[in-house]
This record gives sequence, structure tokens and C-alpha cells, in this order.
Amino acid sequence: MGDKANTHPGAAGRATAADHPASVRNVVLVGHSGSGKTTLVEALALTAGAVNRAGRVEDGTAVSDYDEIEHRQQRSVQLSLVPVAWDGYKINILDTPGYADFVGELRAGLRAADAALFVVSASDGVDGSTRMVWDECAAVGMPRAIVVTHLESARADFDAMTRICAEAFGADDPDAVLPLYLPLHGESGPDGHAPVTGLIGLLSQRLFDYSSGEREEAEPVDGQLPLIAEARNRLIEGIIAESEDETLMDRYLGGEEIDFKTLVQDLERAVARGAFFPVLAAAPAAEGARQGLGTVELLELVTGGFPTPLERAAPTVTTPDGAAREVRACDPDGPLVAEVVKTASDPYVGRVSLVRVFSGTLRPDETVHVSGHGLTDRGHEDHDVDERVGALSAPFGKQQRALTHCIAGDLACVAKLNRAETGDTLSAKDDPLLMEPWQMPDPLLPLAIQAHSKADEDKLSQGLGRLVAEDPTMRLEQNQHTHQVVLWCLGEAHADVALERLRSRYGVQVDVVPHKVSLRETFAARSAGRGRHVKQSGGHGQYAICEIEVEPLPNGSGIEFVDKVVGGAVPRQFIPSVEKGVRAQAARGVAAGHPLIDVRITLLDGKAHSVDSSDAAFQTAGALALREAAAEARIHLLEPVAEVTVMVGDDYVGAVMSDLSGRRGRVVGTEQTSGGRTLVRAEVPEMEIGRYAVDLRSLSHGTARFQRSYARHEPMPPQIAERMREQTREAS
Repeated sequence: MGDKANTHPGAAGRATAADHPASVRNVVLVGHSGSGKTTLVEALALTAGAVNRAGRVEDGTAVSDYDEIEHRQQRSVQLSLVPVAWDGYKINILDTPGYADFVGELRAGLRAADAALFVVSASDGVDGSTRMVWDECAAVGMPRAIVVTHLESARADFDAMTRICAEAFGADDPDAVLPLYLPLHGESGPDGHAPVTGLIGLLSQRLFDYSSGEREEAEPVDGQLPLIAEARNRLIEGIIAESEDETLMDRYLGGEEIDFKTLVQDLERAVARGAFFPVLAAAPAAEGARQGLGTVELLELVTGGFPTPLERAAPTVTTPDGAAREVRACDPDGPLVAEVVKTASDPYVGRVSLVRVFSGTLRPDETVHVSGHGLTDRGHEDHDVDERVGALSAPFGKQQRALTHCIAGDLACVAKLNRAETGDTLSAKDDPLLMEPWQMPDPLLPLAIQAHSKADEDKLSQGLGRLVAEDPTMRLEQNQHTHQVVLWCLGEAHADVALERLRSRYGVQVDVVPHKVSLRETFAARSAGRGRHVKQSGGHGQYAICEIEVEPLPNGSGIEFVDKVVGGAVPRQFIPSVEKGVRAQAARGVAAGHPLIDVRITLLDGKAHSVDSSDAAFQTAGALALREAAAEARIHLLEPVAEVTVMVGDDYVGAVMSDLSGRRGRVVGTEQTSGGRTLVRAEVPEMEIGRYAVDLRSLSHGTARFQRSYARHEPMPPQIAERMREQTREAS
């Protein structure tokens, strides 16, 4: 690294279709909000020649600021693709959101990329969420590098930040996280801060000065090489060790000087193995400058140090009916296997799908098969249809450059796939295939909504359908018990974006209402009731009398109906009518309007009339009997209780357990796990964890994750139950 010329005539600019997987690099940028990812993408595009200068696209179209090429506000909450060309390679740069609420977009970026560039701010450090993403990448062996930004900050300290990264990302082996370059500082200003003006390559032992706005290479001045000797030796030892080149290590330890080309080859091998993680530095270009500090070095690392799509293992593929199917890794001539990693709606061209091709070649206007696992619990259906592919394009902000094809290893935007959703597989129509899905985060923040007006009500269903089609991390629920429409989101920012998209994209205005949990009722003790429905008003009357007994049953028993009538007091044909009436009343509730559960209702006796008795009369009598039994008994109001598991760092275990107790929760156990983390298990009333996704993130500084599942309904504390009944009476 660092031995290439600082310009690449004819090889830089905006990328078109790639012709071979070896010339493609797919890299995803990861980092917390404010770390400088989007600014770095812009700086890389400027250095690569995809734009002439900040504020102008390549063809000279003027915009007020480069950020307008891809709306910064949108890019902050969604995955975006910026393809550029550098030194004969096509680099697909995937910029991911830094907000924890949009981890689904991050997972999509990880799925589409072959390597990750972790962006950390020299003034802010490494947050817990970034560490968790690092662990996700480590679990699948994804190659990674680290770039330190915000070097212009007065608090920036590259050496200290490198040590922090080694502690955060190299816990098992700190020598696997080492800098490739050291910053060069200019003269100190009035505040004593010396700006970073260039870099010195530890392997090449060359200086790269950016102070003029162009990268200029020079020899080190006297006295500089001894200052980097220790860092250089440590870097060389780390590279050789992580590349597992034992013969080279013996030669190095024997005092032999290793040539630069061999060191670069070992560096590439170690990075591609996911065993060595180089640290670089970058800063945006100054006003009027053409290259930002460190951007050339980053582009060289991506093209020379990151793996090609050919080095990525072939995905697990089956036929739609589940039969295993073997597919060669990244073969442009193989069967078509592509995946929709993102779905968006464009006001002019309709639905646009970002697609990663893993095998075969995708071409415009061909018919493909769309297969999808579906997420029925989130409002997504299984897919098994044929669709005609629209135009293929490479996005660049508001513009789309048409592509003639998209080979295995490359990414493209596909227009007019009206049925395909995020996570779906595209394959040949005569050879349908299905890729193994990636893990989606579970949305745990409920947002209850209702249409603002009658006009909005007519458009709500279609708008919600399109919304969840774009975002598989969102779950749509139409609760039959509370009669609410609920969008389950990942956090408050996720919910805000969903509401804004409903309004601006689909013209649907909604109101947010308090979320209700599904309460139940049950009898606290045995009780009896008599239902008498006798009416005479000329012609056929109505006559039905029944006597019942109600007793509580264990949790989860439901409603049990028992017939103990003797002597034909209630004719056999009307006993099902009594049961139907009882069950209908139980569904409506007997005290506060919530469904009745876990009781045995026994029909003991009754009376009938040879002319006036009917099915409807005995249904009514059964309902009246149950209401009378409830009036004479103590009724428990039951609330749903969830099993909650929280994975949290050891530093926050006490705070999490205390918080759960404050939510009327019962901690049922803890379990120590690897990486200094603890799994806390608890049972918590669902009424108390409606906003737990938000509160836990604040409590743990974004380092904890939780899961919840329904456990059972159990009696609510008397004072809370009375308050709920009072609210029901006021509402009615």
C-alpha cells in the first residue's frame, strides 16, 4: 500500500457494469451516527473522480451542496449505494445508518458486502452498538478495517484512538489491530492544535502530503524514520503472524529485510482471512481541494486488501420446496441467484429494488422467478411468482446510470419488481431457487395508529402494505382483541420515519393512540347463575331458562362447557344453543369488556316451552346466566405476562435488574456468557414494557438487546385492576 501513483487517469470516476467478479469490491461502511460515514463516502467519490468537486456531479449538474446528490436526511436512516471506479476496479460503497433503530438497513448492507469498513470518530471513540456489529462480523469471518475520522477536532488523538480500537476490537489479540499509516502534523495554531496535513506509510516508509489539496509523495526527512521504527516493526510482525506465513516469520526474526511487495501480499492475505484489521485515517477535502486526506490510501486498501466476491463462500440455496441445491461461488455463467437487499419507492419510477447477484448474470427485460420465505407475523406473504425485470441501473444520488447487465458479485438497482420484497430471491423462471434468509431484528416497540379521516381510512391498508414491503424489520398487527392497528418498530426514530413515509409517500395521515394490551377476565371462585328469557308479544313468544355453575380452571385451560342436564329439562337440540350463547358472552366479557378465559361452565338445569323455545332464546338465556353468575362473583382482571431475556454487559447488569423489578418484573435467573456479558431472564407484565426497547437502550448506552415472548395471563394487582375498570367505565 502506498506505492501507487496519486492519480489514475482513465480509471477513476463513476462505475458502470463490471465484466468480471475479480474487478468488483463490495464494502459496507459501519459506524455510529455522527462518526462521519456519509462525509467519508462523499470524500471517496470526490477522490475517485465520480464528482469534479464538492457540489458538482460529473456531468456538471450544479447542486447547492454534494449532500443534495443523495438527501442527507434520507441517507441517515437508510442503506444507500454509491458505486465508483478506481484503478480499473468497480467499488460498491454501501453507506449504512448509524442509528440503532435502523439496524435492519445495516444487516442488509452486511449481507450485500464482502468486507466492512468501521468508521470511528477521533473525538467520540467507539460506542457499544459499534462493538456489537463488530462481533456480528467476527461471527461470520467478514474482513474488516478501521478508519479514524474527525482528525480536525481539537480533541483528536490518532494514537489514543488506535489504542482504543485495539482494546475494543482486538480483545483476543491486540496486535491484530494496528495502524498502516501515522499522521503528519502541520504547525500549531493559536489554540495549540496542530492540524493533520499528511500521512507516513509504515510499510512503504514514504510521506504523503495532502496540505496542497493534492496527494504529493515525498521521502521522509531526517529524523522521521527512527520515530516510526517501533510502530513499523510491530506492524510487520502483526501482519506476518496473522497471515500465517511461518517461513517469512523465521526470515524476519532472523534479521532479514522483507521487501515491500511481499509485505503487501501478506497484508492482503491477513485482511482477507478476517484475521488482521488495519487502522487508517481520513479527512474530507478542504474547500477547492480535489482529494481528502487518506482517501487514496483507503481506496488502495479496498482494491488491494479487501477480498473479491470470488472469495466469498457460495450462499446456501434450495429449491422452493426445500431440496438442497449446490451453486458455485460467484459464477457469472452459473444459474441465476440474486437477492433483494433493499426495497424503496420512487415517486417517478415506482418500486426500486437493490439487488446483489451471487450467481449468474441478471439482465434487463428478462423474466425471473421471485421466491420469498415470507414473514407472515410481520405482514409479509410468501412469494412464488414470475416477474419481468425492468431497467437495471447504478445509482448516483438522484441520477441512475443504465446498466446492460449485472454479473455475479455486483450490485444493481432493478426497477418495477412489483411483487419482490426485501429478502426475496431472484432466479431463472425455469429453475426457481431460494436463498437462506438473513436474520432480521425483532421489532419490539408498538405504535398504535388510526386513520385521521375517512379519506385516510380508505388509503390506510394500501399504504401500510407498501410500508412493510419496504421494511421487513417492521411488523404490522391488526389486533382482534383490542381492535387496534399496531406497527411494531425498532425504536422511536424508526416509528417517526414510518409515520413520515406514510404521510409523504403514500398520502396517508394517521393519529397515534395509546397502545392497549390484551386483557382477560376470569372467575376468582365458584359461582352460579340463572338465565331467564321469557317474552310474549303475540304470535310466537320466546321462552328459555337455564341454570349454570361456573368454576375457575388452571391457567391456559380456556373455556370448558359441560352438560349435566338430567331428565330432558333442556331439550337436547337446545344444549348447543346454550353453549353458543355462553361462549359469545364470554368473548364479550362479563365485567370490564375483556374476554373471559380459564373457567368451566356447567349446565345444570333449565326449562323449555314446546312452542316458544328456540335456538335464539336459549342463546340469550345462556348469556344472561353467565352475566348473573359474574355479578355474584369476584372477577379477576388478567394481564399478559411476557418472558423477557436481556443480553447486557456486566457493567449494566445491576441497573437492568433493578429496572425490571421496578416494572413489577420477577428476575428468574441470570447466566454468564462470553465477552463480559450476562443473560438476564425475567417475567414482566406487558403493560410495563411497552417502551422497554427505548428505555433499555438509554439504560445500557445502546449495549443491551432483549427478546420477549408471551408467557401467560395472570391476575393484575387489585389497585391497578380497579384503575383499569375505572378507565373502562369513563370510556363507555
